[in-house]
Amino acid sequence: MNQPINNTFTRRELGGLSAGALALLTGLEAAPVMAQGKPPEEGLDYAKLEKPVATDAPKGKIEVVEFFWYHCPHCNRFEPTLQAWLKKLPKDVHFRRVHVAFRPDFVLDQKLFYTLEAMGKVEQMHSRVFAAIHAEKLDLGSREKIIDWVVRQGIDKTKFSDIYDSFAIGSKATRATQLQTAYNVSGVPALGIAGQFYTDGAMAQSMERALQITDYLIATQRKK
Repeated sequence: MNQPINNTFTRRELGGLSAGALALLTGLEAAPVMAQGKPPEEGLDYAKLEKPVATDAPKGKIEVVEFFWYHCPHCNRFEPTLQAWLKKLPKDVHFRRVHVAFRPDFVLDQKLFYTLEAMGKVEQMHSRVFAAIHAEKLDLGSREKIIDWVVRQGIDKTKFSDIYDSFAIGSKATRATQLQTAYNVSGVPALGIAGQFYTDGAMAQSMERALQITDYLIATQRKK
């Protein structure tokens, strides 16, 4: 029997746990799904940003951002549900991922993601990174270990290393952290909608419901 995806890890929880400890927490109890039948409520199920943020969506499209961290077990468990949702994504919705950095050591994973993105390999490698950390229990806690691992996946070492260490990737990581701050991300996984709204598993009480709330907010934007 499938359970709802666990709540997000809050910033406080993340701040007190190492990446290795978090990788072991894949069996936590899920919170009950909020009762259905009424529209999501601002301030309870989702938050409206005091100051809207700029989006990267093409004109006429509504942006949805997933905030995540590779070492987060909740993000790992959410990924199949998110993938199923993405397969039904309407043409007027633009989706992108943003890797958070609540602590300095998160930047290693941030740069891994943005390097894969720059190389056009996120679709190929994204689930492999989650599997390496959460299923295989591999230690990807340093630049050298990350590079050794990606080389074993068939990626050119010199090309990956050059991009990983580049100013462009450092800038992307910085912008990701700035967007995380602008959305006031309080835990991961989390979702930002249209540069105006925010929800996560703690607010929605499950990430499945967070996606339902996202669908609701997308629909409200279409009516404008």
